[in-house]
Amino acid sequence: MKLYYAPQACSMAPHIVLRELDLPFERVRVDNRTKRTADGEDFLAINPKGYVAALQLDNGEVLTEGPAILQFLADLRPEAGLAPANGTFERVRLQEWLNFISTEIHGGLGALFNAQFPEEVKALIKEKLFKRFAVLSETLARRDYLMAGGFGIADVYLFTVLRWTAGFAIDLNRWPALAGFQARIDQRPAVKAALAAELA
Repeated sequence: MKLYYAPQACSMAPHIVLRELDLPFERVRVDNRTKRTADGEDFLAINPKGYVAALQLDNGEVLTEGPAILQFLADLRPEAGLAPANGTFERVRLQEWLNFISTEIHGGLGALFNAQFPEEVKALIKEKLFKRFAVLSETLARRDYLMAGGFGIADVYLFTVLRWTAGFAIDLNRWPALAGFQARIDQRPAVKAALAAELA
């Protein structure tokens, strides 16, 4: 498999999961501005949507969209327990969290990268985000991970996008449960390895 990624973008989530599952893969770095890969390919020919992550399977198929990629990977090694089995109610709960992270957290933080938005707009986005952080904080104050069954792909996705808060002067210590969650995930060997590889 080939993972098309940009350093510290949302593609870090599947990167971490690939390492958690000890799956063989090749990393292909993408320049988000030029839409070229490190080896000179046109990334738009691989993913016409133009953004990472994209996962090219050994049969040539390309899978995009982080939550879909994460579930696909987790299902390759179900014994690792990173996602409940398909068809169970717990899998629906996982999808609920993945959708919440994607639309409310990833979408909100992603909007803050837009240099064309005036500060007043960014302040409104942050106000909405902070309400969502309160929801996350309530859950993570009760347990270590988003799902009752323990660590899984939703945690990896949340960890990845919450890392962006530092770049927007958002101090997660305002939400101790979120700060604690980030510190807990940061200690995982697969997370350390993925961060080291992307920052090299």
